[in-house]
Amino acid sequence: MRMVKMFNFMKKKQKIFCISMQRNGTTSVGQFFQFFGYKVADNSVSQKNQWGYLHYLGDFEKIFNSGDFKNNSIFEDGPWFFPEFYKQLYFRFNNSKFILFKRDPEKWFASMLSHSNGKSLGRTYVHAKIYRRERELFDIWNNENMDKDMNGLDLKNLKEHYIDVYNRHNFEAEQFFKKHAPNSLFICDLEDSSKWINLGRFCGISVPESFDVHVNKSK
Repeated sequence: MRMVKMFNFMKKKQKIFCISMQRNGTTSVGQFFQFFGYKVADNSVSQKNQWGYLHYLGDFEKIFNSGDFKNNSIFEDGPWFFPEFYKQLYFRFNNSKFILFKRDPEKWFASMLSHSNGKSLGRTYVHAKIYRRERELFDIWNNENMDKDMNGLDLKNLKEHYIDVYNRHNFEAEQFFKKHAPNSLFICDLEDSSKWINLGRFCGISVPESFDVHVNKSK
């Protein structure tokens, strides 16, 4: 029994990163692990530590050396899904596990639009970096008196662009782990009714058949 407890303790010390792009059940992933006793760094923890801003600066070491990074096991939302950050995480913490939830790209984009009334989610400059709109943003800053922090870019007429970024992220992440560590990445459709049971198997958690969690539903 003592060995089982020690094994479970070590599992909970292992870092698990949700690299699903936003609006793909990332908050629900955090709730799932919290339910089973894991220490989760959610969006509020990321905001408190300014991890998104630090990633924007390229100061990854300050992220990794922060107390909240060291003391938590599960990481969801930003900056873990930021472009190719999973590569840094894998090579730095190569005994970790990664989670990639996907959904129909059209539904994903509709959810993006509904979140902030058709505007960019979160800090504008970070959003521009994630979705490859930096040049456009810099042009706007040079010509308009726009708030450089929040909700400054319009998404409404850029569905094709956003879906391309979304599909590229998912494809490249899958290909990266297929090459380097096929058993380290869990991939699942967000609408799969067995997703939590399958995620539990991936992480060594016994999940009841009736278990479900779904937060931040799209309107």
